[in-house]
Amino acid sequence: GCIGGHCDRRGCTDGGASLAGEFDLSDKASRPRVVHVRDNMTFYPLQTELPWVFCMMAQTRLFNDREAHMAIKAIAMDIDGTLTNDQKVISPRTREKLLAAQESGIKLILASGRPAWGLRALGQELDLHNHDGLLVAFNGAHVVDAQTDEVLFDQAMPVDELHRLIDHLRSFDVIPMISLGRDLHVEDSYRCMITLPDGSQKNIVKYERDACDLKIREVESLHEVADAYPVDKLLTAGDPAYLQAHHEEMYAPFTQTLSGMFTADWYFEYTAPGIDKARALEGALPKLGIDASEVVSFGDGQNDKSMIEWAGTGVAMGNAVDEVKAVAQMVTANNNEDGIAVALDKLLG
Repeated sequence: GCIGGHCDRRGCTDGGASLAGEFDLSDKASRPRVVHVRDNMTFYPLQTELPWVFCMMAQTRLFNDREAHMAIKAIAMDIDGTLTNDQKVISPRTREKLLAAQESGIKLILASGRPAWGLRALGQELDLHNHDGLLVAFNGAHVVDAQTDEVLFDQAMPVDELHRLIDHLRSFDVIPMISLGRDLHVEDSYRCMITLPDGSQKNIVKYERDACDLKIREVESLHEVADAYPVDKLLTAGDPAYLQAHHEEMYAPFTQTLSGMFTADWYFEYTAPGIDKARALEGALPKLGIDASEVVSFGDGQNDKSMIEWAGTGVAMGNAVDEVKAVAQMVTANNNEDGIAVALDKLLG
């Protein structure tokens, strides 16, 4: 999606005839719905008087190499389901493509629901600490300069609402958790199992601890944490089927005072009102001379939707939820098929 008119004309060529003027993306209603990218094919929906017509070309790019390279100054990426594969690692092909982009002067940004500590290892793997990369944590509530550790933005949850939320969640079969620094605070470390749709059991507290390299800290009540520290996010975990059935009731009393969203089938998270990844990027990047139109964003989950819409080029992973694909300008391969690298091959050459 395009914000504030950060758009340009895009089309495709067939036999040397330019169709770039066929539609104007400054009119959101007239932009192509999705550009599907694969290793050797790009599908461009064209506006004609006929039903959707697709122009298919081998080894084509959304822009020519020079235009794409000149336009892109930053790449913002979700982590789980986007940058990392299902084994929670960055594939060699994706890593090499991102490191090459960074060496060319493009800023890399990790934007996740994870706490800042949970982004550091991946940031180091991508050498962000030597290239002024950014870490956007807690779905946009906390932004850190990976090189200097300077906190560029932080928005804690309102304390009164956080206390009210902790009490409210006691009526639901969910596991609340609060991350602070390297600590993952829970009220009962033995209450940790959820049931997945296939019937298997998952130790969700251990999963969160391992994914973010945290230490479990058991407290008598999360109210203690809320009283002692600013809290950027409260995470609830539960059986996916249960969360689907109850998340609206869980969030209903806080729709005007907190942000709430799914970040995985088994996670529903709360942050301060108005917090999302797009807002964090919109606040941090102009100070660095980077406009939304110069950003490529990648994501797969509900909490990535704002970032996909905000960026000049929003790219949904092949495994993304439908609402993210619906607002993306491109749909690439999934996170197990080097989706980021596939799209960057098209955009950067």
